[in-house]
Amino acid sequence: MGKVGQDCPPHTWHHFRKRIHLFCFLAFIALPFFNIVRFDIPRQRFYFAGYELWINEFAIVFFALMFLMFLVVVSSVFYGRVYCGYLCPQMIFSEASLDIESRLRRWVTKRFISFSPKARNRLHRVLFYAIVATASIFLAVIFISYFVSPRDVLHRLLSFDLRTAGGISGAVVTLIAFLDFSLLRLRFCTTVCPYGYLQGMLGDQNTLLVHYRDETHECIECKKCVRVCPMGIDIRKSPFQIECVHCADCIDACDEILGKLGKPGLIHYVWGEKGAVAAGHKQPWDARRIIVLMVLLAYASGLGVALAMRRPVLVHVVPERAKLYTLGADGRVYNQFRYTIANRGSKIASVEFSTPDLPGASLALAPNPVSVEPGASAQGSFEISEPAGQLHEMVTHFHIVTGADTIPMTFLAPEGK
Repeated sequence: MGKVGQDCPPHTWHHFRKRIHLFCFLAFIALPFFNIVRFDIPRQRFYFAGYELWINEFAIVFFALMFLMFLVVVSSVFYGRVYCGYLCPQMIFSEASLDIESRLRRWVTKRFISFSPKARNRLHRVLFYAIVATASIFLAVIFISYFVSPRDVLHRLLSFDLRTAGGISGAVVTLIAFLDFSLLRLRFCTTVCPYGYLQGMLGDQNTLLVHYRDETHECIECKKCVRVCPMGIDIRKSPFQIECVHCADCIDACDEILGKLGKPGLIHYVWGEKGAVAAGHKQPWDARRIIVLMVLLAYASGLGVALAMRRPVLVHVVPERAKLYTLGADGRVYNQFRYTIANRGSKIASVEFSTPDLPGASLALAPNPVSVEPGASAQGSFEISEPAGQLHEMVTHFHIVTGADTIPMTFLAPEGK
């Protein structure tokens, strides 16, 4: 992240934060296409770290969501509003919108200097709204791809679908994104978003803060820290202002101005209001930090164990007891069974049924083995028959073997046979 002080090059934190923004933007685009984190509502699937989790795998979905939630909690306890300034999509896209608007205004002023100010402003607004509208459509497609297959979303977009739930959702998200990035932007952080208020409960005396310190009265009242603040606050008043997102632009501004005078900046990242400056000092540890890390580790461990124990192919077999058994003309006793195969893996599953505990039995199933496509399910029925003379009990316990699965089952026969 760089050092904070006289030797710090200008805009160190700003440039670092913009690189993080770029990485987050690229990750936002890539995640749904590589199934790293994605809900597929029509197919009732939850994709996490390359795994295709079915909706009935509640334990894994629960651990995954709790792990992600506690990541945000841990970052808030340790690093305060770092999520707001560095990782929040609202902040990233709002700042991008403001930057595009500013750059576009300068470009129009330079290129169309002969136009009247009113005409230049009108041209600037038209171009800006056109860019925001295009970006809103693109972002809406990516956002909906977290809940619907990306291929399906692109098909709906190209066919101008405004009739199905997916198409209507895409249009609504596009409209919301356009209004947000053209009108609301950073006002969302101070009026709607609850995270800033929640941070007040998560932080403590050792949480990372942006703090103004001037014990020797070195401030020259240039107020550049106020001018560069995207939230329009004066950090000198308090480090606990709800609008402060810890972006550190004020740190860069103070370092730049006072650096020209050969003095260190007066605004720093610090470990708590009365703690040491973060640069060169490690964050103090206490019981609270150990506890939240242990909780995070517990959820991560539970998630890892659940994923490791997950079986990609599930086979479920139940007997059909509407008729206990059937006596065939050949003197054999028939029992009917139903099977369900769920292939939760990424390859075609081939499941073969056998009954090694019944050496004289015949299993009627065609085809056997049963092939199931990835992400699909298969259902069917089969019969198991035994010569009547080989059965000495009304209920015979045996096992149906399907590869790695051994399923206990019972075979019914007439009394006395």
